[in-house]
Amino acid sequence: MGLAFDTLAYAKKLKSAGFTEEQAETQVEALAQIVDDKLATKKDIMLIHRDIEELRIEFKRDLAEMESRLIIKMGSMLVVTIGILATLMKIL
Repeated sequence: MGLAFDTLAYAKKLKSAGFTEEQAETQVEALAQIVDDKLATKKDIMLIHRDIEELRIEFKRDLAEMESRLIIKMGSMLVVTIGILATLMKIL
């Protein structure tokens, strides 16, 4: 609700354009509701941007961790494979 919307000035403009008092009030209420509920302020956008940056950092950290775990697993598999091959070569 950080967005400034001058409902009184808007209602006066509607009345001067030929709207009745009731029509102007209804229009002002409807538009004020839309402005309050649907429009993002600069603060809203900055909060979303901050959240996205935090997610990006967390994603990079998780990716690096998964990469390390994959390297360790592949290295272990390579060592086991070499061991099995060496054993088979001695037997045969």
